[in-house]
Amino acid sequence: MVRRFGWLPLILLLIVLVGLMTWEPFAATRGSPPPARDYAATITRDEFGVPHIHGRTDPDVTFGVAWAHSEDDFATLQDVLAMTRGRYGAIAGESGAATDFALALLDARGTARRRYPELPADVRALIDAYASGLNLYAAKHPREVKLARLFPVNGEDVATGFALRQPFFFGLDKVIKALAEETPFRLEHGPRLNGKPAPAFLDGGGDLFESDDDKPLPLPVGEAGAMAGSNAFAVAPARSGDGVTRLVSNSHQPYWGGVAWYELVIDSDSGWRFAGASFPGSPYPLLGHNDHLGWTNTVNRADLYDVYKLVLNEDRTHYRLDGEWLQLIERTVTLPVRFGPLVLPIRRTIWATKHGPAMLNRHGGFAFRYAGIDSIASLTQYYRLTKARNFAEWTAAMRQQAIPATNFVYADREGNIALVYNAQMPLRKPGHDWRGVVPGDDSSLIWRTTVGWEAMPRLVNPASGFLFNANNTPFVAAGPGSELDPKTFDPLLGIELDTTNRARRAVKLMSAARPLGRLELMRIKYDTGYERAGYVAWMLDAIARLDLRGEPELQRAQKLLATWDLTADGKGRADALANLVLQEAMSSSYGLKPAPDPKTELKNRVEHLLKHFGRIDPPLGEVLRIRQGPGPNSVDLPMIGGGDTLRAATMWKKDQPDGRYPVRHGDSFIQFVEWPAGGGPVTSRSIQPFGAATTRPDSPHYTDQAPLFAAHRTKPVHFTRADIAAHAVRRYVVSNR
Repeated sequence: MVRRFGWLPLILLLIVLVGLMTWEPFAATRGSPPPARDYAATITRDEFGVPHIHGRTDPDVTFGVAWAHSEDDFATLQDVLAMTRGRYGAIAGESGAATDFALALLDARGTARRRYPELPADVRALIDAYASGLNLYAAKHPREVKLARLFPVNGEDVATGFALRQPFFFGLDKVIKALAEETPFRLEHGPRLNGKPAPAFLDGGGDLFESDDDKPLPLPVGEAGAMAGSNAFAVAPARSGDGVTRLVSNSHQPYWGGVAWYELVIDSDSGWRFAGASFPGSPYPLLGHNDHLGWTNTVNRADLYDVYKLVLNEDRTHYRLDGEWLQLIERTVTLPVRFGPLVLPIRRTIWATKHGPAMLNRHGGFAFRYAGIDSIASLTQYYRLTKARNFAEWTAAMRQQAIPATNFVYADREGNIALVYNAQMPLRKPGHDWRGVVPGDDSSLIWRTTVGWEAMPRLVNPASGFLFNANNTPFVAAGPGSELDPKTFDPLLGIELDTTNRARRAVKLMSAARPLGRLELMRIKYDTGYERAGYVAWMLDAIARLDLRGEPELQRAQKLLATWDLTADGKGRADALANLVLQEAMSSSYGLKPAPDPKTELKNRVEHLLKHFGRIDPPLGEVLRIRQGPGPNSVDLPMIGGGDTLRAATMWKKDQPDGRYPVRHGDSFIQFVEWPAGGGPVTSRSIQPFGAATTRPDSPHYTDQAPLFAAHRTKPVHFTRADIAAHAVRRYVVSNR
């Protein structure tokens, strides 16, 4: 009897362990497929594996997009789909559970459920077809499926991904991070350092509040916390020297993950033709060009969210609004969190108010509201943009203002160029400090509409003949004499006034180049220079002033930095040390955070270089790498550039045993587009850091573009049907019929 019952605890433990290993798929709600339709697409792969997708109808094309992208990166597509179901924690553990929490907090699925039927029928048809392509691939490749009961998916799942990710491209993660970590709120206009105002290069506006802990909170675009930088250039025929209109797309994205660019070319018999790039989970390209026009994006930093301090009753179940006590809407969610083979069910509570989502912590209750709340209309706008045939049609699509944020830089075959500061700017009530936390008991502060199109900054065909943006203020975009006047825009809009090193270099180089032809534009795009201004000057000057007597290694480093020529071209002895030393200063400047301590940065970087390279002056290309692998097609190549140079190489990995810094963010999908004089056909060239199949180590296209990318070279984009046929390496039809 004793022996028999002695096994009982072990048996119970085994039952619990088996339960924790298997419960999650059974608890998950099984999805439903979209309406049954027949689709067929022809996929042509060129010499670099880039898919060219042709269909009789536009939905046939998006069906083929889903299949082609699945062939190249089904793993990431599943991650994105798991996010839309609140199941990413079952794949990625704690970081995935943070995304699942955000999904529930923002009610992204509820938004898709409410708004999906309101989308135009032609847009829903595209999204349903895309979901059908994903389902077919999953059914044909069951061994690749990560989570049981993840498929089938439908259009609402795809739309949920847009509702979830779009607010994190303008920094909503700052709000959720501070509230989740229960850090104190400090209502300041800008960051402070040790109780004193921060250095001048940090005075661009500041966070809504600061936290004591700068540990990042993983979120849907957590690889970069949204785009940490991008460049865009447009040159009109009068400035190009050869009558050619040029557009350079240089959006900086992570090299892997849910917001990594995927290159594709689409073509339907209805006339939908476009060459560009999309994100995993997007049915069609988000930037690029068609026959008539093209555009690219850079992140802007408009003030697009507001935090409200709630007045709670004693038991924190109600909040006061206009003198009336309203009940907090409370919901408990179960987050699956993987720990090795086990998936733990973690319970969390979320709240909602008339303002929007809310969180309660030891400091009280806080609600927040943000641009694009309860909307998936960006799906319609992106599609309409790709179909536009001229500047008027493109502008009509832009007037929808359904895309919450990002600058647009545009060019077309007629020679028009434009910069649009696009943002769903809240129409706020004057008289309050909207940079801080505002009172939550006054309903007049809950904005319901946004600022109209006409009130936002736009530059069309400036006299200078060029436009650019490098995540800088829109009031520096076209060179002296052609700029917008910031005084003509309402300060309540919260348009940023700060700049970047990339912007300083761009305006200097583009203003000086006459003409601004193809070679000049390429040299500017790949420029590795720094201006001795802003955080660059601050950090270098601060290091030069350090008293380093008795510290010979740091003295040698100080002297070496004094010889630096302010370029990261890999030719100078100080390039590697300077790039490393400036990394945290750049991050602080861009993130409007307190400046790093100069001596600490110098000491840490010197120690790192001595430990791993035995010297403080190794060539930059030995330190900075383009690295992908392991596997038969792995690469490990030297890289030049810097985090805030026009040749962008940023967010370096720091966990490499050999001390190298592989780039994981920065220059990613690059596209040079040209419309020749006289109305000839558009041509373009492009490049990516690795290849078309970045998660398929056995594919020849895992890294085949890397040597070109590292050497500042590009490959042709095959756009016409004849050109595609001439360079076809593989052609096949995919259909669910």
